[in-house]
Amino acid sequence: MTGGHLADVLKEQVADPAWLHDAERRVAQDPAAVAALFPAAGRKCGRDELTDPGPELAGWTVDDAARVLLLTALPLHGAALAEQVTALYWNGAAAERRAVLRALAHLDIGSAAVDLLHDALRTNDPRLIAAAVGPGARHLDDGMWRQAVLKCVFMDIPLTAVADLDRRADGELARMLADLDDERRAAGRSLPDDATVLLALIGDRAPARSGEDKEKAV
Repeated sequence: MTGGHLADVLKEQVADPAWLHDAERRVAQDPAAVAALFPAAGRKCGRDELTDPGPELAGWTVDDAARVLLLTALPLHGAALAEQVTALYWNGAAAERRAVLRALAHLDIGSAAVDLLHDALRTNDPRLIAAAVGPGARHLDDGMWRQAVLKCVFMDIPLTAVADLDRRADGELARMLADLDDERRAAGRSLPDDATVLLALIGDRAPARSGEDKEKAV
């Protein structure tokens, strides 16, 4: 996804295109301006879900896309960019934090991205968690990524929100899902349908469990 693609998607949906164009110009000239413009994007651009956005923008809202454009317009790099982006996250409301998380795949802010993702995944806000498991989740190591997928299952967040699921799902994730499936069956419950499908697809990647492990799961 590029800024040009986002701009094309937004073209017919932004409530005030002139405001957004001017906001991008101002941010590019004066990065400090983003502190006031970033929160205003919802009011000025609209908060509806994007219409026919395509799979990579599924679930995005107009203000998500507008805020990501503002972030990618910042003429900053490295530590300076990380400082600005993290300040917007920590000072922002949930919608602003979600936009920062959605932008992480397109911002070179190093380990600061991991810190923000970890914070989002510690919350119980499905909007933040869904954003955190998007393309920006490439910053997560495999262990934390698996825990993030499991949290989506626990919270009934559709696994379609998880970027690179086909590529990153491995035997360890299969084992974790199988253990969770056993626990839920013992309690008379079941996994969400999409998690059941995923387990069926990757179950053969899981390491074989011993007879003792299987007895504990019953």
